[in-house]
Amino acid sequence: MKRLSTVLFALALLLPAGSALAKDYVIAVSQIVEHPALDAMRQGFKDELKDKGLAATYREYNAQGSMDLAIQIASQILGDKPDLVMTIATPTSQAVAQKVKDIPVLFTGVTDPVAAGLVKSLESPGANISGMTDKSPVDRQVALILEVMPKLKRLGYVYNAGEANSVVSFEQAKAECAKHGVNVVPSTIANSSEVYAAAKSLVGNCEAVFIPTDNTVVSALESLIKVCEEAKLPLFASDTDSVARGAVAALAIDYYRMGRQTGRMAERILVKGEKPAAMPVETLKDLQLYVNAKAAGRMGLTVPQAVTGRADKVF
Repeated sequence: MKRLSTVLFALALLLPAGSALAKDYVIAVSQIVEHPALDAMRQGFKDELKDKGLAATYREYNAQGSMDLAIQIASQILGDKPDLVMTIATPTSQAVAQKVKDIPVLFTGVTDPVAAGLVKSLESPGANISGMTDKSPVDRQVALILEVMPKLKRLGYVYNAGEANSVVSFEQAKAECAKHGVNVVPSTIANSSEVYAAAKSLVGNCEAVFIPTDNTVVSALESLIKVCEEAKLPLFASDTDSVARGAVAALAIDYYRMGRQTGRMAERILVKGEKPAAMPVETLKDLQLYVNAKAAGRMGLTVPQAVTGRADKVF
């Protein structure tokens, strides 16, 4: 018995990582609203930790698009004291950052974490929070739209003016379009019920519509698609899921892969003891091109073969 105890003690010293992996971690997940891109990040995160052999109990919260509810959720998470908090999108990340100061926090799907007040810099976050940015490659997205519609002069842009991600994306799009002599016609919303009216206001004022990875807009995408089909206004998106639902095309981040990469950051914190303060904010560099040829046809557009020929997926 004494010999067995000695052997077990020696194994424990030799296998500290195994001990960490055996722990059942408690992870809180705060998401601003349900839509495919955000859901894909959450699933990718969970799949990555599962594949790494980490056992975890998830406490998942959805703010249903309400900042007030996001703050209440953050307070509840603080009281629960999980091992790690994962936040999806800017509003929930800001809410958690305001409340949770002594628990590791990883955000994902945040366009500008510095402007959102989440980190001091992308290289040195400086507190208990780090994560991944989904800053859109607006220059390449605008170039794609102009490749499909080279005579474009007015581009409609629907976004939630109260969502920091979307405001940043709008300013980038406006600056990039100006380089090509394209005027951006904005139509702002405050909630998903306003998307249809915002889309109708663009009819006759632009030749195509572009939307960022705006949680509020994407949650009501079908009403926007309906208007664009009726008015023959080609709709371009910033996420691939919106193409599957009926937008013409998107050059975008794979949000499932982003979730998996965020999961790898979580493993470094939970198992290896790394601190978010010293973990640079990460990004995905490989983009995917999705094209929906049938949706383009319904919106009065034919996508050039040069574009469909190099697409990762064509519907």
